[in-house]
Amino acid sequence: MSEEIIFGIHAVNNLLERSPERVRELYILKGRDDERFQALFKLAKQNGISIQSAKKGFLDEIADGTHQGVVAKSTPAKSRNESQLFEQLDELSGSPFLLILDSVTDPHNLGACLRSADAAGVHAVIAPKDRAVGLTSTVSKVACGAAETVPFYQVTNLARTMKELQDRGVWLYGTAGEASESVFQTKLTGPIAIVMGAEGKGLRRLTRESCDHLINIPMAGNVSSLNVSVASGICLFEAVRQRSL
Repeated sequence: MSEEIIFGIHAVNNLLERSPERVRELYILKGRDDERFQALFKLAKQNGISIQSAKKGFLDEIADGTHQGVVAKSTPAKSRNESQLFEQLDELSGSPFLLILDSVTDPHNLGACLRSADAAGVHAVIAPKDRAVGLTSTVSKVACGAAETVPFYQVTNLARTMKELQDRGVWLYGTAGEASESVFQTKLTGPIAIVMGAEGKGLRRLTRESCDHLINIPMAGNVSSLNVSVASGICLFEAVRQRSL
């Protein structure tokens, strides 16, 4: 059985809250029983999960990053598929607010995008199955729990999924540096999806052509583009601002 390592207080706490059945082993740094760990102890006890005391060296060895004294061995998180996406949309009571990521391959960027999506109240994040990163332990760590709270869908054919979203009345706004209209000039209320391109390459041609509108983020300095997670945050929270007026 494949195994995923989840580490860090926020990531493990959210794992215990959202998917405790995935936890196979839970390790806490020996001697740690302060307030930040009490919630972890409580959640583990509620779900019948035993806690193993471990030395720092052991945690350093199994966690690929800053573990903050807590590491969980778990079954891997599963992304969802197209049919589950449309089932979720059928159940929404309000206008869909979505983030589409075209071929993002860096797990740090995906984790940061999920974190921004969670903070902005995005209903779902959509990405292609091929040539894109899925849910990994690094994604979970960077997302600080958002990988457990934001529905993440990996679809077989992104262009086809975008067309189905359009057929359901969702407007697709793709980001491109050469676009003539700024994100701050664009109406981003109602049923929408923000479509972000991959690191360095931007939107693929077919993805770009599948969008209803192309928008840009005005750049005042010498830098020609932004990291995809930063750009996603800017666009999502401009939509949040407009949708809250």
